[in-house]
Amino acid sequence: MVNLKRIQLIALVGIFLAFTVVGLGAWTRLVDAGLGCPDWPGCYGYAIWPMSETEISLANELYPERKFEIEKAVPEVVHRYFAGSLGLLIIGLFLYAVFSKPRNSFIVKITSTMTALVLFQSLLGYFTVSLKLWPQVVTAHLLGGFATTTLLFLTYLKLKEINLGNINYFSVSKNTLRILNIAFPILIVQIILGVWLSSNYAALACSDFPLCKGQILPDADYVKGLNFAQRIGPDYLGGQLDHQSRVAIHLVHRFGALIVTLYFLFLAYLFAKEKNYFVSGLIGVLLFLQLALGISNIIYRLPLYVAIAHNLGALFLLLGLSYARLRSREY
Repeated sequence: MVNLKRIQLIALVGIFLAFTVVGLGAWTRLVDAGLGCPDWPGCYGYAIWPMSETEISLANELYPERKFEIEKAVPEVVHRYFAGSLGLLIIGLFLYAVFSKPRNSFIVKITSTMTALVLFQSLLGYFTVSLKLWPQVVTAHLLGGFATTTLLFLTYLKLKEINLGNINYFSVSKNTLRILNIAFPILIVQIILGVWLSSNYAALACSDFPLCKGQILPDADYVKGLNFAQRIGPDYLGGQLDHQSRVAIHLVHRFGALIVTLYFLFLAYLFAKEKNYFVSGLIGVLLFLQLALGISNIIYRLPLYVAIAHNLGALFLLLGLSYARLRSREY
């Protein structure tokens, strides 16, 4: 049992590290530093980045299409090192779970899944650079970060449950449980739309709120905007889509936010109706904060820290749902 408590502590550290990695990933993307290092896993062939004038000159000769910029290299390298540290922690967590006594089969399965996911994430990290921020890869990479954090969170909660041996569950009706289950795909679709918006640089396609260019439905190209089969080849830094396509992505994300808001308010109402006020309040608060951050991004033209917080807010919503589902039992 001591080993399981240690695994629980490692998982808790992993959660904080995973949040840091997701936040750093958002920072890297928002300051246009996704190609701050044109190679992988090094940076212009160096373990950190070129520092002397000679090293910088050599780096520029090797990569003439992507001149070295220290302000772009730093976010990228910092993100890579934190992501690498998280990967090593997860592998260590898996090994600890396998060799711990008593061994818990659920913990072994979930940590092995995380290990496979983090290895796949490293591959996506390589493709993010080599395919020059191809939106499909960028989207998959961020979703992988969300999935990794969620699995770490569930691992921690499950270990806490095992170690304490006595957990108070939320008693809910079959209908509320069904509504809660449906909330996951709804939120995940909205997160995908948000990442697609970010990876195609469409966050400021509509600069006013609640209207867009003074209209409810301005001209937009939904076919091109929602084309998830963009070709491999171009440099996607700054985006390749025309303005109307970006408007389409932005509007779909806004309408998706409206659907999520109405659905989650209904879910919070159901939990409150059954006197599960903590879950109801948790959903309500996280939803309000995420909406406030999203609107602030538009009104104040994408302030860096607000935009990063909006990314993390989506992750908090996902973890909040996961917590509610793990702790809910049908009466």
